[in-house]
Amino acid sequence: MLVMAKAPVPGRAKTRLAAVTGDEVAADLAAAALLDTIEAVGAVPGARGHLALAGDLSTACRGTELVIAVEGWRVTAQRGATFAERLAAAHLDAGHGLVVQVGMDTPQLTPDLLARTLDDLAGHDACLGPAPDGGWWALARHDPAVAAPLAGVTMSTTATYDDTRAALLGAGHRVSSTTPLADVDTIEDAAEVARLAPGTRFAAAFRAWEGLS
Repeated sequence: MLVMAKAPVPGRAKTRLAAVTGDEVAADLAAAALLDTIEAVGAVPGARGHLALAGDLSTACRGTELVIAVEGWRVTAQRGATFAERLAAAHLDAGHGLVVQVGMDTPQLTPDLLARTLDDLAGHDACLGPAPDGGWWALARHDPAVAAPLAGVTMSTTATYDDTRAALLGAGHRVSSTTPLADVDTIEDAAEVARLAPGTRFAAAFRAWEGLS
């Protein structure tokens, strides 16, 4: 299980949320989301965690908690000039074998959703999880070379899912899809995800901010 993450440092994490909540709260929400993601990944039977990290967890919000959470995980630094390049490089670093890659913006993620993604990969080279905003939240594959076309895709647009799928298909890969899942970019996203997953750390942090705002 490969998790792409940025250390949740105030002023650098969740800037669209920060415009509403402030830097400290946005970083705390990002940290809570990452902790929820790490927990979901760790609950998948037989899974091995790999964190592809930009930044330093020890200087991040909830840094001590995050460092403890990834004990036993493989942690590597992200490589590449663009996020698309860093995605492709992280898959190379993860190596061969069955890999599901996710980000840190879906705190409602569950072990069942991850297992379903693995099931949906069967008979294909790649499986993508679409997001309602036009992006994607998961990529499963066997061969790290499958992810190489990601380096040429523009990320964080309303066409990223379609463009990623087209790039994979254009490289000759068989591509399936799995359950759609929303990621958290805006305050409206945050409110909806907190409503859908009320037992998460993310929801607790969001409710705490609501109570103060």
